[in-house]
Amino acid sequence: MEPRKPYPTDLSDREWALIQHLVPAAKPGGRPEQYPKRDILDAIFSILRSGCAWRLLPHDLPPWQIVYQYCWRWRKDGTWQVMHDLLRGDVRGAAGKQRQPSAAVIDSQSVKTTETGGSAALICTNRSRGAHGISSSRPEGCSSPSWSRPPVCKTAMGPCTCWTSCGTGVPACA
Repeated sequence: MEPRKPYPTDLSDREWALIQHLVPAAKPGGRPEQYPKRDILDAIFSILRSGCAWRLLPHDLPPWQIVYQYCWRWRKDGTWQVMHDLLRGDVRGAAGKQRQPSAAVIDSQSVKTTETGGSAALICTNRSRGAHGISSSRPEGCSSPSWSRPPVCKTAMGPCTCWTSCGTGVPACA
């Protein structure tokens, strides 16, 4: 049987040489491997790059069930993490940096505020101090159903937009 035509996501010989030693070997005493690990990795990279469903894997690659099983097994046993860490260290070393990063940056905009999502995270309600609920950076009493309109402060003097000063000592919500 002639070899299949390569996909753009297939590992090159050089890339395979870099990670071949990181791929777990078959366990002794088991059934012999029917598909080479390189073909399994090529199938996983094809899925990742194309975003297609497992069942839509092209027929000239190993069956999706086998590819999925290896992908899941390597995730559970830490193979992917080890590959990532070692390859990241190699890239950093080639760039003249230390193998391990010395600092990390966390963007506060990417931190989850609610598990329900949607506009619930944007609405604050008047609550007692002991109440539990949605965490928000807006002052209490401010509510905003969407970002397209300025929020409204509910004060003793009546409603006003939070883009202006209400005279209540509550800073603007923006």
